[in-house]
Amino acid sequence: MATLRLGDIAPNFKALTSEGELDFYDYLGNSWGILFSHPADFTPVCTTELGATAKLKDEFTRRNVKVIALSVDPVESHMEWIKDINETQNTVVNFPIIADHNRLVSELYDFIHPNASLTATVRSVLIVAPDKTIKLIITYPASTGRNFNEILRVIDSLQLTANFQVATPANWVYGDDVVIIPSVKDEEIGLKFPKGVQEVKPYLRITPQPDL
Repeated sequence: MATLRLGDIAPNFKALTSEGELDFYDYLGNSWGILFSHPADFTPVCTTELGATAKLKDEFTRRNVKVIALSVDPVESHMEWIKDINETQNTVVNFPIIADHNRLVSELYDFIHPNASLTATVRSVLIVAPDKTIKLIITYPASTGRNFNEILRVIDSLQLTANFQVATPANWVYGDDVVIIPSVKDEEIGLKFPKGVQEVKPYLRITPQPDL
């Protein structure tokens, strides 16, 4: 299958997970989704990542986001590893982990990169919108743990920009000013952005975050 890109429809699949068999689309429903792969169970960086994800449950719920993880290890391995995650990270894993021992989902989503490993999945993150389009793809090397504050930041940006004609500038975090996209005409700004606008350049127009 061709490599997935931004704007593509995330392929559906059925898989066995640590919480039983599920259909990906049914699991997501009308929520946003995060699908992330990890190289293997019982590995140090992945243990911290899944613990961090579990601790962010309330943040994901507030944003209407469902999380699902994946590796090529079997369910039995996942279940034993979850015990270690809960113990060492002082949390409770509260999302399913796909047991992709046949590598069907990994190959569907291009999570195995032969130049990195012929068998282990890379450390990838996909964010999927409620319409099942892929909105973000990030792939990290196995040596680098993911920054979940950045993932939350991107979700905030995606959800904001899906509802308003704005984009988020460099290093933006929730509550900061945003930029008005170029397709908005000057004569429309007063109606669409009543909080006001600072025109730095004709193409660089700044306004307070519109949903606050």
